Amino acid sequence: MRTVIVSGASSGIGEATAARFAEAGDRVINFDVARPTGPAGSSISWEEVDVSDWAAVAGAVAKVESEHGGIDVVVANAGISIRHPALEISEEEARRVLEVNLLGVLALWRHAARAMSASARPGVLLATSSVNGLRGYPLYADYNASKAGIGALCRTFALELAPLIRVACVAPGAVLTPMQRAEYSDSLLEAVNGCIPAGRHAAPEEIANAFFYLASPDAAFVTGHEVVVDGGETAGATTTALAKPK
Repeated sequence: MRTVIVSGASSGIGEATAARFAEAGDRVINFDVARPTGPAGSSISWEEVDVSDWAAVAGAVAKVESEHGGIDVVVANAGISIRHPALEISEEEARRVLEVNLLGVLALWRHAARAMSASARPGVLLATSSVNGLRGYPLYADYNASKAGIGALCRTFALELAPLIRVACVAPGAVLTPMQRAEYSDSLLEAVNGCIPAGRHAAPEEIANAFFYLASPDAAFVTGHEVVVDGGETAGATTTALAKPK
C-alpha cells in the first residue's frame, strides 16, 4: 500500500484522483481547505490544509510521514481561478492565485521531497498544470502564469531530484469540474465543446487516470515533462477566441 497525498481533493480533478488511487488499494490523504462533501472511503482521510501556508503544509506533511512511515506519491492539485480581464486584475486576486496555484505546488513538493530524500525513499511528485500554461488565453492572465510556472518547477525539480524522485505534471484541457461549471454558461460550454476535436470536455476521471499512470512503475522512465490531456485542443484547434473580451 502506497501513501499518497492529493491536495485539493475535495472536488473535481483532485476528488477523482484521490478515488482512483484509493480504488487501487492506496492510502490517500486529502489536503484541502474544504471538507469533502461526497462519500469518503476508509482509505481516504482529510487534513484541513491551505497550501499557500507553508508552515501548515510542513506540519501536515510531517504528520503524514510520522503516522504512515513515509510518503510515496504527491499530487499537487489544489488550484483556483478568477475570470477577469488583465487590466482589471487586483493585486489581492493575483497574489492569491499565484500563492495557491504556484507557490502551493512549490511548498508541497519541497516539503514532501525533503522527507523522501531524508529517508532515501523513492517517490513521485506530480501536479496539475494546464494547457493554459502552454499558450495564451484571454481573461486568465494570472492563472495562465501560475500554470506555466508549474511546468518550470517540474523540469527543475526533476533535474535536481533524479534518480531518487520522479517529477511530472498533467496539463488538462477543458475538464467538466465544478469550478469550470461555475464560470461557464451552458452556451459557452457548448461553444467550447465545438472547438475541441474530441467534441467534449474531459471527465475528471480521465485526468485521474493520467496521474495514476505517472505514479506507476509503467512510467518509470518519465520525469521532467508535462503530459497533455486535452482532446486534441492544442494540436491546432483553439478555444481562446471564445473568451476574448469584446
